[in-house]
Amino acid sequence: MNKSDLEKLVEIRLTEAEILLKSRSFQGAYYLTGYSLECALKACIAKQVSQYDFPNKQLANQSHTHNLTELLGVAGLKQKLSEQRERNNDFNLNWAVAKDWSESSRYECNIEETKANDLFKAVTEETSGILAWLKKYW
Repeated sequence: MNKSDLEKLVEIRLTEAEILLKSRSFQGAYYLTGYSLECALKACIAKQVSQYDFPNKQLANQSHTHNLTELLGVAGLKQKLSEQRERNNDFNLNWAVAKDWSESSRYECNIEETKANDLFKAVTEETSGILAWLKKYW
């Protein structure tokens, strides 16, 4: 998997999530929206790897997580996130929603419509969404 594949997966998973939201399948929509965010962060990490460089073992090992906050650190974006949160209150609110996603949500049976819609909006909002911000760094 490379950076381009990860970027494509972001769009694929968001399209799938939107379809699931419209069909009122909130559990799957929530999971896939968060998964798209995970892929976006991994695309930011992939940008750090040069094509013919021998992989940095620590970077590779740290990248194999689903924890969004940890992935932010591996991508080197924690400070930039903090600055963006201070500058943009809407972004700050969106991060507050998005940061709580975890891969274990795939096992949750009771994700409500509001929770799924809130995450989707937090990730995809054009001006203050998490994905719009991350695309600056991939």
